[in-house]
Amino acid sequence: MKCSGLSSIERLMIVLENNLQAEENKWKVPVFQGVSLKGTDISLTHYEQAILWIEEVRLRFKFYPETFALAVSVFNRMLASVKAQVKYLRCIAVSCLFLAAKTNEEDEAMPSVKRLAIESECRCSTAEIVRMERIILDKLQWDLYTATPVDFLNNMHAIVMSSWPHLFNSLPKMNASRHLNFLTKQIQHCMACHQLLQFRGSTLALVIITLELEKLTTDWFPVIMELLKKAKVDNSTFINCKEMVDQHLGMLSPPNPVYIFISNKNPQQANHKKESSYCYTPATQSNTNSPIPGGYISVTKQIKEEIMETDEFYDGFQYLYNENCLSEDRKRKEGITEKTQLQVSSPCPVLQSAHDD
Repeated sequence: MKCSGLSSIERLMIVLENNLQAEENKWKVPVFQGVSLKGTDISLTHYEQAILWIEEVRLRFKFYPETFALAVSVFNRMLASVKAQVKYLRCIAVSCLFLAAKTNEEDEAMPSVKRLAIESECRCSTAEIVRMERIILDKLQWDLYTATPVDFLNNMHAIVMSSWPHLFNSLPKMNASRHLNFLTKQIQHCMACHQLLQFRGSTLALVIITLELEKLTTDWFPVIMELLKKAKVDNSTFINCKEMVDQHLGMLSPPNPVYIFISNKNPQQANHKKESSYCYTPATQSNTNSPIPGGYISVTKQIKEEIMETDEFYDGFQYLYNENCLSEDRKRKEGITEKTQLQVSSPCPVLQSAHDD
């Protein structure tokens, strides 16, 4: 849709209104009674493991995060529309991912049904996947697309960046697309949590942005109140969602991550520069004997393998902000090495089930 004569913020607001309308018309999630999906043998653990598996397969085929979000949306709408059995859950999940990929991905990125069946290890035949695709399309009246939590996050992040860019000044050398990718990791975790199913994608996205702004600036409140009004989110629902998301993300990673930049101009920190230029540390674990102002730990010496790198989908977000990779000359001037870039990481680990023993 082309809106000639409108400013960037006006176009973003039109997109937000359209997304809210799509969510109002199509948002639907399964209802759990006790520890199982109403009227089925699908437990909470089965549901969360299916979402985690969708993400695992998406990573395997290098699909966009938007594809994961749409697949989960279709998956939820399908489970809310039929009484499925747990033995068909993986077939439903892989079919939802395949349909979402057909909607979002480029043709050259699409695997064949046979390759999908083999490499995903879904234990389904190609005929079963094709048959399940048709069932899903029939149940959803061939209308798959709806605004997802990732769509709202992209939109609201762009609105904040356009209207209040100064709020992100405390993020050293982290541009918009890297920051958006960091927040996307968080919202993916929320989408895999059955306790957060009750909240719409617009509410989840607004909460993720709110929690991030609270860490970065004291001027966050007027901004969030403006977004809250535009997104038409009920205050009590927002507060309840914010508390639950904060608790959920706190269980996955150290609370209140603080980003710091280690300059190689300070001789006292030269030895740290060799290891990393960025790190995060919980404010509750600050080292009062540290030479860094504020008592923050200078470097995380060992980055755990389960922590996902923000560079993983960085290129997938660049188009939102018209960003290009740094030239080699600029990298040398700024002292940015390939190793340094790979150490810009998210405190959110790879999606994992809260019910794992």
